[in-house]
Amino acid sequence: MDAVREFFAALQTERGASPHTLAAYRRDLAGFTAFLKRRRRSVVTARVGDLSDYIEDLRRRGLGARSAARHLSAVRGFYRFLLASGEICRDPTEHLESPRPPRRLPRTLSIEDTGSLVESPDLSAPEGLRDRAMLELLYASGLRASECLTLRIEDLNITAGYVTATGKGSRQRLVPVGAQALRWVERYVSTSRPGFVRRSDPGILFLNRYGRLLSRQSLWSVIKRAARRAGLRSAVSPHTLRHSFASHLLERGADLRSVQAMLGHADIATTQIYTHLPSSAVRAMYRKFHPRAISKAS
Repeated sequence: MDAVREFFAALQTERGASPHTLAAYRRDLAGFTAFLKRRRRSVVTARVGDLSDYIEDLRRRGLGARSAARHLSAVRGFYRFLLASGEICRDPTEHLESPRPPRRLPRTLSIEDTGSLVESPDLSAPEGLRDRAMLELLYASGLRASECLTLRIEDLNITAGYVTATGKGSRQRLVPVGAQALRWVERYVSTSRPGFVRRSDPGILFLNRYGRLLSRQSLWSVIKRAARRAGLRSAVSPHTLRHSFASHLLERGADLRSVQAMLGHADIATTQIYTHLPSSAVRAMYRKFHPRAISKAS
């Protein structure tokens, strides 16, 4: 088929596809055309149902979601080429969803390892106190990295024991924070943070040494450095602390719906449940179940 040769020529010359990619696409398209041939169809006459059955056939043959998605990517690219060249009038893969691999939950740390992580920064340096406060807050609240980095001073309510987090879609929520984390944040704000401010105060809670917002890369570096100091061998990320926050609460008997509400999940049912929970009940549940909710001496 001339169209197949032209498709691969375009992949090589226009997209700069590697020999490995070209070989994989050839195998995938050969498998697809063989499947259609068994059905007495061609690439041009294939329908959406044939494509769906092809994906199902890949699954029956034991291919995982990633491998099946790669097969479909080759077929989808070929059909787009045929459509652009006028060989077909409609792309049967247009509304076909690619197989999705099962979502893997991020790994968690034990309560002991999490404690070692958040307590590892060197407090002799101003940045160390900032890092300690930031790690304590991340674990105490389950905030996303972006939510933590964009927190403003006015988002803290030390007296009431919560922070106002701005999540996805600019949705705001109140998140209880334990006494230990608040104590470290308060200590950072009163001692280290003023030394980071340059000229005008941007109002952001966690600043770098130049008085500006910390980047996501900086936060990753803080956590990796803390993990090394704590002697942790497993990979740790900001989301590891967020997931550990939720897992430790649930392991100790916390209510799933309250935890989901504090995490700020976008599910509408979770949001509706949260709006019906009195804030005092959420705070009481948090203080009861979070392992670092009760203050203790330095």
